[in-house]
Amino acid sequence: MTVRRVQALRGPNLHAYKPVLRIELDIGPFETRPSSSFPGFVERLTSWIPGLHTHECSVGRPGGFVERLRRGTYLAHICEHVTLALQNEMGFDVGYGRARGTGETGVYTVVIAYEEEEPAREAFKTALELTLAAMLDEPYDAAAAIERLREIADEYRLGPSTRAIVDAARRRKIPVRRLTPTGSLVQLGYGIHQKRILASQTSDTSALAVEICQEKPLTNRVLRNVGISVPEGRTVRSADEAWEVAEELGLPVILKPEAGNQGKGVMVNLRSEAEVRAAYEVASQYRGDVLVERHIEGDDFRLLVVNGKMVAAARREPAQVIGDGRHTVTQLVEVANQDPRRRPGHSSSLTRIRLDEAARVVLGQQGLTVDSVPAAGQVVKLRQNCNLSTGGTATDVTDEVHPSNARMAELAAQVLNLDIAGIDLLCKDIRRPVGEQGGAIVEVNAAPGLRMHLQPTNGQPRDVGVPIVEALYPPGATSRIPIIAVTGTNGKTTVTRLVAHMFETARQCVGMTSTDGTYIRGERILEGDCSGPKSALAVLLHPRVEVAVLEVARGGILREGLGFDWCSVGVVTNVSSDHLGLGGVNTLEQLARVKQVVVESVAADGAAVLNADDPLVAEMAAACHGKVVYFARSPDNAILQAHLAQGGSGVFVEDDAIITAQGSRRQRLVELDRVTFTAGGAIRFQLENALAATAAAWAQGLNPALIVRALTTFRSDHRMTPGRFNVLGLAGRQVILDYGHNVGAMRALAEALPRDGQRRTIMVMGLPGDRRDEDILATTQASLPIVDEYVLHDLKDRRGRAELEVPQLMRSCLAPDTPHHFAADQREGILLGFQLSRPGDRLVIIADLVEEALAVLEALADVEVGEEGACEAPVSRSFE
Repeated sequence: MTVRRVQALRGPNLHAYKPVLRIELDIGPFETRPSSSFPGFVERLTSWIPGLHTHECSVGRPGGFVERLRRGTYLAHICEHVTLALQNEMGFDVGYGRARGTGETGVYTVVIAYEEEEPAREAFKTALELTLAAMLDEPYDAAAAIERLREIADEYRLGPSTRAIVDAARRRKIPVRRLTPTGSLVQLGYGIHQKRILASQTSDTSALAVEICQEKPLTNRVLRNVGISVPEGRTVRSADEAWEVAEELGLPVILKPEAGNQGKGVMVNLRSEAEVRAAYEVASQYRGDVLVERHIEGDDFRLLVVNGKMVAAARREPAQVIGDGRHTVTQLVEVANQDPRRRPGHSSSLTRIRLDEAARVVLGQQGLTVDSVPAAGQVVKLRQNCNLSTGGTATDVTDEVHPSNARMAELAAQVLNLDIAGIDLLCKDIRRPVGEQGGAIVEVNAAPGLRMHLQPTNGQPRDVGVPIVEALYPPGATSRIPIIAVTGTNGKTTVTRLVAHMFETARQCVGMTSTDGTYIRGERILEGDCSGPKSALAVLLHPRVEVAVLEVARGGILREGLGFDWCSVGVVTNVSSDHLGLGGVNTLEQLARVKQVVVESVAADGAAVLNADDPLVAEMAAACHGKVVYFARSPDNAILQAHLAQGGSGVFVEDDAIITAQGSRRQRLVELDRVTFTAGGAIRFQLENALAATAAAWAQGLNPALIVRALTTFRSDHRMTPGRFNVLGLAGRQVILDYGHNVGAMRALAEALPRDGQRRTIMVMGLPGDRRDEDILATTQASLPIVDEYVLHDLKDRRGRAELEVPQLMRSCLAPDTPHHFAADQREGILLGFQLSRPGDRLVIIADLVEEALAVLEALADVEVGEEGACEAPVSRSFE
């Protein structure tokens, strides 16, 4: 039994529109051993994980999965359910899973939804161990394994404050992207509309306000200046000075770190010199000086102010236990910490109580130690501060707050310029004005915890994430930028660049990804093949981007899923034979299914732009949640005609012009002779690229006049579209530089360069070694009608092939009398091709490394401007 592969598909993918683990599992001998063949297995498994009783499975009711276990099912299916159940035990609400055979005996694809990737991976490992132990009746400490998983989950899960904001954002369909695997830094929105949060602190939070709040004496001074009641106090730097100030203020007093947070080191109601000195030792362990303040009698209240309005309030109680006359304080704390709501840290609704030095000081104030046995019913305080982070509890009092107290809290937040503030208020009765009872604001928190409002120990929960999100994105405000995602076998890079050019023409900041780099406003920020999800993320995270135009390759979809949750326009140019035999994709239909993920990601108010001339692409309309815009070379296309007859939209060519149409309405956009990179429509594949890009920009709502301007200024040269049918003049030779390396691209190239009998054509070609032999042969055969002589070479990365194995395979397609030569790599091949050619010849270079090819051409001596080619495409003048 082996785990062949575990992949995290982080975006929409072939299996689900959510993050999933995709596991390739070879169950080996267990293929012949169903669950029913292991005596006692079901009982052992369900005793370890009782939650499995709720799983419905295919039976469709709770208990259905256990029925399947008793009837007999297999290891892969069992691991799927156990992994989901373990994630539920970890506190993650996931329920989607699938286990399917691959066609290979004993090998299954297991798909499991997850919320956090690393905890899910650990859950699967544990599920496999646990299931095998239950099957083979081996000892297994399931409780310890589950507790270990919970600890891992606590490390990775978002804290409750961050999670509340994230959940509220997702309900608003605002994009969410976690920027660190274990921290709480999260981006909301895309591009220029992005905001960021760190727990309850936001990108709108004033850094100056945070600084003021971290210096408690300064905070008090600012609040006192506007008439807000705050306690008297001074900072001290020694225990002697602390006692001196305490005597001046009058007992009781409170000591706390000047720059503390979360109630750490806070000691209150100190009534003797010994208590003050002991409290100083506790408070001085934290950063900064120690603040001594007059003690305010009353209960501890937290008022949460968001965007100038109080939205929630809670009364807080310190960590405490109640004696029973039998157990020590230590034992009572151990019992209290068994409450499942109490976990280490801040990930759960309550925090575990700690018996540290601060607790011992408080116990001493009550005449107790950790070994004391309190009387039955005796309340034993373990903290004087009431923070939840030190084990305290909270009761919601939002509806009880007197309006004047709410206004005072709102004023405090306003004076400090805080968008989100936690105002700590001490008073005897929150229902009465503070001024009538000698209460005061004792602290202002710039990044307040939200747990006490979200999950109070008593009272009504308050969904305070909603007002925070509304402050960041008021109702009706957009959080997204247009995303145009382009996929297909051929033409997607040119379409991507042309669409980007259209929006750049409209003076918008465009972020673009393609197979030759990632670009922001035309400047390349990342080099290489950037058609995957990581590059898409780089664009969406960029704070200046107004429109994202993203090339989406097959490999990225299979490897990680899409790099975005949904797009406004999804374009599929075509589907033809390429990359078959890789990643489990063996047929054109399977390849089309991969490309269809982009169509499935189109938003309900978006559009899918589909090639009506390609049946596999046209059929994807059924998977689109938005509208469909077809493009076709002719208005006579039957699919296009039916679509228009039903009121749909389309882009096509009629009377030598590009036409946009909706229903029976037609608009003549631009004459083809003005779209020079298509050679007046003579280059079919470039015409299709122009139609696809036009449809995409039109569907996104770009002004038609700007679309026309872009179509008439776009050039197929190595500056705007490097390696995409670049026509160059070089020492009297016509050079065609193209990236096409599959049969569809070669056929399109052959159609664009027909044999005219006037030019001898030499082709320099290398093909990727990870393609099937039949695909390499078909691509070579497609070139035969236009080539007189070949230079065949290896690529730098032979992808598992032997030296010259691919060139030898390509040579097998050639007629015996066809001149051909071998070269070690692309650079050597180009140099040899140039040496073999003469002025007037055509040199076609099928480039794998486009920039290297251009560099070689630039370096060749005696370069001069060439004449225009037979296809009448414009010639680059970069080599003058």
